[in-house]
Amino acid sequence: MTDLSGSDRPINRMTDRSVVVDVERLVAGGVGLSRRDDGRVVLVDGGLPGERLEVSVIERRGSEHGRIIKVVNPSLGRIEPECPHVIEGCGGCDLAHLRHDAQLVAKVDIVSDALRRLGRWKEPVVRVGATLDPWGFRTTLRAAVVGGRAGLRMSSSHDVLTLSSCAVAHPLLEELLVNGDFGTATEVTLRVGTATGERIAVVTPSASGVRLPSDVLVIGVDELKAGRRAWIHEEVAGRVWRISAESFFQTRPDGAEALVNVVAQMAADVLEDSTRDQPTLVDAYCGVGLFAGSLLAGREGWRAVAAERGRSSVADAKVNLADLDVRVVGTSIERFRVPSADLVIADPSRAGLGRKAVKVLAAAEADRFLLVSCDPAAAGRDVALLASEGYEPVEAVVVDMFPHTHHVEMVTRLDRVPNS
Repeated sequence: MTDLSGSDRPINRMTDRSVVVDVERLVAGGVGLSRRDDGRVVLVDGGLPGERLEVSVIERRGSEHGRIIKVVNPSLGRIEPECPHVIEGCGGCDLAHLRHDAQLVAKVDIVSDALRRLGRWKEPVVRVGATLDPWGFRTTLRAAVVGGRAGLRMSSSHDVLTLSSCAVAHPLLEELLVNGDFGTATEVTLRVGTATGERIAVVTPSASGVRLPSDVLVIGVDELKAGRRAWIHEEVAGRVWRISAESFFQTRPDGAEALVNVVAQMAADVLEDSTRDQPTLVDAYCGVGLFAGSLLAGREGWRAVAAERGRSSVADAKVNLADLDVRVVGTSIERFRVPSADLVIADPSRAGLGRKAVKVLAAAEADRFLLVSCDPAAAGRDVALLASEGYEPVEAVVVDMFPHTHHVEMVTRLDRVPNS
């Protein structure tokens, strides 16, 4: 029996009630869906499937949430976190207490559950993509700053824990996170290019007083607002990508390449179909152009229209895709005048596509729709919406971009139903 009642982890205001629950499974958000003996559901942070827990309970937004007091019967997958800062209460890695191989099993279950319940996909086909290194991988990280030192928020708290190490940060980034002097800043976003060695620190509100190694490009948010541009470069899928300070890019290049490989495999038969006349790819939420650039490089006959709302990403995409037959459009997807297409790839933000964007993109009448999602619940909702527009889900692939957290990246293939 493990007693967690003396944990230093900060907590929300709890009632004096304590109950015993059994954890059934992890659900979207990484919480343990648990049941009392009377069948009522309690959502428990840190609970793992198969465990029996004593928890203190609070009602929040109509649901009961539990904080672990004691682990009565632990899961076989429960471990002591390898990172000492997680034990101190760092909120960056909320699944660090679950064995790494078991994390992936849990994530596949979470994705399958979301596709089944929210996507109305009766028997979802979910498989695992490439295995990625669970340590030293992260190349982008946003940190809070207190007294010039960078740190991460404590679990369920706004308090900041300064770090002496970070097990998931790439060494080029970890050096800045641990040793950097960020002056009077309140927040910093650090990004590094593993292939190029380039590093950038974007500091809020300004770069005043920041002291970092001379190779690091330091820029304040105030300078970006005034119109200054700054970027680094990274290599993925055999191409070099310009990534500006305000542009989105995946948090690890090997993960970005894994996503490109999954998308390429799912699109292979469409891309290689020589009977198509002037085939067109629509790359929605294209960011800096990763998917259009990776899929069309060296491929004759294809053209693409890449749509992106963020001005910084649009500028990068125009540079990154200049050698290809790609038109980059600066627009929200809801206002996008979508062309007819053979293939649509959509990589929306965590909130997903939503009804309006689904209608816009479905109007392309593409034979294949590849949905890249970073939230299982959003993916489930989008799959249901796409089904209502005549698309049938075929398979989903989970790419574990974010080990030791509940976050997961996934790609879902949907094919257009004939005559729909």
